[in-house]
Amino acid sequence: MKVSAGILLFKKEKDSLYYFLVHPGGFFWKNKDLRAWSIPKGEMLPGENPLERALMEFKEETGKTVEGNFIELSPIKQKGGKIVYAWALEEDIDTSDLYSNTFSLEWPPKSGKIIEIPEVDQWEWFSSEEAQQRINTAQRDFIIELENIVKNQ
Repeated sequence: MKVSAGILLFKKEKDSLYYFLVHPGGFFWKNKDLRAWSIPKGEMLPGENPLERALMEFKEETGKTVEGNFIELSPIKQKGGKIVYAWALEEDIDTSDLYSNTFSLEWPPKSGKIIEIPEVDQWEWFSSEEAQQRINTAQRDFIIELENIVKNQ
């Protein structure tokens, strides 16, 4: 079973919450928008510390490091069976200078030609309502849980 870990960054403006989401790079995701966005996350190796993996993936997918008081959220199971662990962090980051690591892909298939594809091709802050429309369906639960936590503080 695949397991991933990630960070749900959020910020408060007036009485509203905003969420930082990433759009996966590559041909499959190129023209997809609704339900295609995600928290910055990546697959864990067996025995790996989930929060450490989440922080490493955030750095790989944004070029930034984050630290602070992390709020552990309940793990979710995505449609394909992948379990995702997440931590929320209140922090505002500027999206203008973000960058992602890349991965190698043979393209076109069976051509022998290798190209580099960014793991993430877009970063954006979304209002709660918009984030819930764009994020992977199962990951919506992270936003809902966090909003309940914030509301009850």
